[in-house]
Amino acid sequence: MSLLSLILFLPAFVILGGLFLLFPRTPRSGVRAAFDLAALLLALAGSIVGMRWAYFNADHTVGAIWPQVLATLMAYAVFIAILLIALFARHRLWRTREGSA
Repeated sequence: MSLLSLILFLPAFVILGGLFLLFPRTPRSGVRAAFDLAALLLALAGSIVGMRWAYFNADHTVGAIWPQVLATLMAYAVFIAILLIALFARHRLWRTREGSA
């Protein structure tokens, strides 16, 4: 039951991950593809860890739905946070490489 939020948000994660992979279109290299794939896998893993932590640490006395709500919010927040960090890191890494080439 703790993985329900992952199932619900999987389409959103696929769309956001696809946009992360597609843009910007240049420069494309094997190193960048590996970086992007690693960032997406890290975001998914972090999302799962955050979701399970939130589900099992939620206050179950306030209602049966609250653990699911908190797990969903945490999964989405962690996924977005890791992708944003990767986006800024990718921008800095490839901007530096373009300037030195």
